[in-house]
Amino acid sequence: MASDLLSIAASGTRAARSALDVTAQNIANASTEGYVRRTAQMEEVSAAGGFLRSNDISLSGVRVSGVNRNADAFRQAEVRRTNSDATRAATELNGLMNIEDAVEQADVYTAIVEFEGALKQLGADPVDPSLRAATLASAETLAAKFNIAANGLDAAAQGEQFDASAEVDQANVLASEIARINGRLARAGAGSSDQASLLDQRDLMLEKLSGITNINTTFASDGTVTVNLGGATGPALVSGSNTSPLAMTTAADGTISFDVGGTGVAVSGGSLSGHALVLQEVATVRGKLDTLAAQVANTVNAAQAAGVDLDGATGTPIFAGTTAATISVVATDGRAIATAPAGAAAGSRDASNLTALSSALESGGVASRMNSLLFDVSSRVSGRKVTSEALATIASSARTTLQQQSGVDLDQEAANLIRFQQAFQASGRAMQVATDIFDTLIGIG
Repeated sequence: MASDLLSIAASGTRAARSALDVTAQNIANASTEGYVRRTAQMEEVSAAGGFLRSNDISLSGVRVSGVNRNADAFRQAEVRRTNSDATRAATELNGLMNIEDAVEQADVYTAIVEFEGALKQLGADPVDPSLRAATLASAETLAAKFNIAANGLDAAAQGEQFDASAEVDQANVLASEIARINGRLARAGAGSSDQASLLDQRDLMLEKLSGITNINTTFASDGTVTVNLGGATGPALVSGSNTSPLAMTTAADGTISFDVGGTGVAVSGGSLSGHALVLQEVATVRGKLDTLAAQVANTVNAAQAAGVDLDGATGTPIFAGTTAATISVVATDGRAIATAPAGAAAGSRDASNLTALSSALESGGVASRMNSLLFDVSSRVSGRKVTSEALATIASSARTTLQQQSGVDLDQEAANLIRFQQAFQASGRAMQVATDIFDTLIGIG
C-alpha cells in the first residue's frame, strides 16, 4: 500500500510540476505576438489488478497527457477575414486621399476659371498688349496646373505600385514560412509543446498573410494548412511543404493584376486589393483629366484657326499636347491670340472670335466638369472613411473576442500558480506519509 501511495504521490508532483511549467510559460509569453494560452491536460492512470485480482483496481495516480492550446478556429478565421477587409479599406482610403491631394493641390479648377476670366477681360480691349500678355500667362498657368495634377497622379500611382510589389514579396516570404511550418508540423508529436509552438507560428503567419490578401484555409488533422487565394476554388499558394509564387503584373494604364504560379487570381481583400482599387481610380481620374485638357486645347486651337491675330494673320495654335501631362502653351507672344474673326484687318477691335471662344469653353462645361471631378473624388474619400472606420471597428471587436478567449490572463495565471503549487506541496506531503508508513512497517517487522 505504501509503495502505491508513494508512486501515486510522485505522479502528482510530476503533474503539478508540469502544470506549473505551463503556467510559467503562459506568464512569460503574455506579451508575445501570436501566443495562445496553453493548459496541461491531465488524465488518471489506473490499471486492473494482477493474477487472481481481476476485480481489483490498482490506482496509479495521474499523468500529463499533453499540452492544449486554448485556440478557437472559428474566432481565428473571423480575425483573418475582418483583418483582410479592414486592411483593404484602410489601404484604399489612404490611396484615395493621395489622389484627392494630387488633384486639389494642383488647383486646375481655379486655373480654368482664371483663364476664362482673362479671355473676357481681353474682350473688353482686344488690342491691349498687357491684357494679351496676361491672357497668354493665364493659359500657361492652366497648362502647368494640368501638368502638376498629372504628375501628382503619377506619383500616387508609383507609390501604390511600389507598395504592392513589396507586399507581393512579403506574401511569398510568409507563404514559404507557412510551408516550412507545415513540414515541421507533420513530424511533431500530437499534444507536444513543439506542436503548440508551431501552431502559434502558423496562425500568426496566416493572420499576417490575410492582411496582404484574402485567403482560404483548409486544415489537416496534423495541423498543416493549405492556403488558397481568391476563395476555396482559387489557386493554392501553399500546399503541404510546397508553395507557388504570387506575382504582380502592371498594365499600360498603371493598373495591376495578380497570379499564383501563372494562374490569374482575383484578389478581393487585404492591402493588395486596396492598392489595385486605388490604381483603378487613378486611371479613371487621369482619363477624365486628360479629356478636359484635350477639350481645352482643342476648343482654343479651333477658335484660333477660325480667326485672325493682332497682325491680321490666321490664328495659330495656342496649346500643344492632348493629355494633362503633355499639354503646354506653344504661343510665345500675346499678339498671336486670334481675337478678331477671319478676314478682319490687322489691329481690329472686333472681338467676336474671342467671344465665340469664351462661349465654346462655357458651353463645353470645362470648369463645371472639373468641379464635378473634384466633388466625385472628395465624395469617394468621405464614403470610404465611413466604411474604413466601420470595418476597423469590426476587426477590432473580432480581435478582442479572440484575445479574451485565447490570450493570457495574468490574474488567472497567478491563481493557477497558487493552485498548482498547493497541489505540488500536497503530493509531496503524501510522499512523506508513504515514507512514514513504510518506516513504521519496517520497524514492526
